[in-house]
Amino acid sequence: MARNDGLRQAMATAGLTAAELAERCEVDAKTVERWVSRGRVPHPRSRVRAAAVLGKDVGVLWPEIIRRAAKVGTDRELVGMYPRRADLPRAVFREAIERANSRMWFGGYTSYFLWLEIPDAATTLAAKANAGADLRFLLGDPDSPVTAERDRLEATPLTLATRIAMTRAEISKVDATVPVRLSDRHIAMSVWVFDDEAIVATHIGSGLGQDSVTLHLRRAQDGGVFDRYVEHFESLWADSRPADPQN
Repeated sequence: MARNDGLRQAMATAGLTAAELAERCEVDAKTVERWVSRGRVPHPRSRVRAAAVLGKDVGVLWPEIIRRAAKVGTDRELVGMYPRRADLPRAVFREAIERANSRMWFGGYTSYFLWLEIPDAATTLAAKANAGADLRFLLGDPDSPVTAERDRLEATPLTLATRIAMTRAEISKVDATVPVRLSDRHIAMSVWVFDDEAIVATHIGSGLGQDSVTLHLRRAQDGGVFDRYVEHFESLWADSRPADPQN
């Protein structure tokens, strides 16, 4: 097998040796050496851990995973699938935002985690919006009975209404016009769209947003899975209400 130069470069950039990456991934150092020198593909759990440690998308470190999946059917737009949003490497959101030029649609019920995980998000979003990107935030309706019921299920001190308010406070720091609308129809599923990439998270049971099954999609066809989720966001946006009725 060919050497994995992408992984080797990512390790060098992160300043990690094979032994150090192995320790972080809870595998043997020789295993990591085989990942690099022989192009061995790790087990899914190890791939996710390594990508998170290195701050790279799994598909960037091991692109053959995508090729092996033989994306010739209905799943060809699927870049990655994660049991929990917490398993999604942080770099996926950051790099999707960095690549986006035409649209950045945030359809999370709170999208609160973005402000914790994306360094200086307000500055980045302002630059994108002022350069012409269509920047929108579709947030949950804090006054809806649906929101109250979800809070009852989650039973956490940091309520949805509080997280929504905190996100709105962060949006106010963006030096650009940012349309914000409220809806309770996406309480169980969040959709974030960045040009031709999308991240979709579906809630399960009483789990928090970070526990949601998460898909990373990239558009590859007309009327495919990606387009269906874009249509879903557009429908929610059309039926939602402005967060500030005066705008």
